[in-house]
Amino acid sequence: MEQGYKKGLVLEGGAMRGLFSAGVMDVFMENGIRFDGIAGISAGAIFGCNYKSHQIGRAIRYNKRFSKDKRYCSFLSLLLTGDLYGVKFCYDVIPNQLDVFDTETFAKDPAEFFIGATDAGTGKAVYHLCTDGGRRDMRWMRASGSMPLAARPVRLAGRMLLDGGISDSIPFEFMEKRGYNRNVIILTQPEGYFKKPVRHTSLIKLGLRKYPRAAEAMIARSEMYNRQLREIKEREEAGISLVIRPGEALGISRTERDPDELERVYQTGRKVGGERLSEVIRFLTE
Repeated sequence: MEQGYKKGLVLEGGAMRGLFSAGVMDVFMENGIRFDGIAGISAGAIFGCNYKSHQIGRAIRYNKRFSKDKRYCSFLSLLLTGDLYGVKFCYDVIPNQLDVFDTETFAKDPAEFFIGATDAGTGKAVYHLCTDGGRRDMRWMRASGSMPLAARPVRLAGRMLLDGGISDSIPFEFMEKRGYNRNVIILTQPEGYFKKPVRHTSLIKLGLRKYPRAAEAMIARSEMYNRQLREIKEREEAGISLVIRPGEALGISRTERDPDELERVYQTGRKVGGERLSEVIRFLTE
């Protein structure tokens, strides 16, 4: 590789579509592929943190184990707490007791790990550089995945934070501005996909009436996302970035609770990751 290249991994979110990315990442880890930095949004951050902690298989393991556990995800939780995914269970009990997150390895690994969220007050993206995988970093992961109407905003760094996908769905530009000029981008939608304009704008405005700028960003999200896809395609065709995406729509619910469906999407990622492995190695080393 030419001197001066910084290798980055860019992870789109997409709720349980993120298990496709988890499958790709596990194949990468099994084959010793390392990056100088990683940037994740929403599920991309929540599952991608296992790359820095070197925990192959963790994302699919705990998702299958707890998929039908009401403490993990339930509409009762949404009604009682305002969070579809149980905050205490997902961001404390699981990583600290039931499927322990290796914070020691996370802290020692030299790769930078960035999490993106949306400042509810401005509607703009904000990023956090994780240091130790501890409580504060976990709060950023929670914030990055706090989708309006399904989760409460998270107060952090003097801001109220929401899902990062609202303001910066695929953080490739953020990584480029940080000097990462050899990026592997994992998308969770197939080639040719484009996001349709949101419906029910009045419901969004009502649900985010305290945060009108965030509502504006959410309503305009399809324009931002489709622009990002066009720019990523240009980078892919120019050989600047290497893009990995599923061959077809993954067809999984954002809140899928069937372990077999979770495994199917994960295995789809493993298959695509294996098929692209030699290409990725060449891209990162030549």
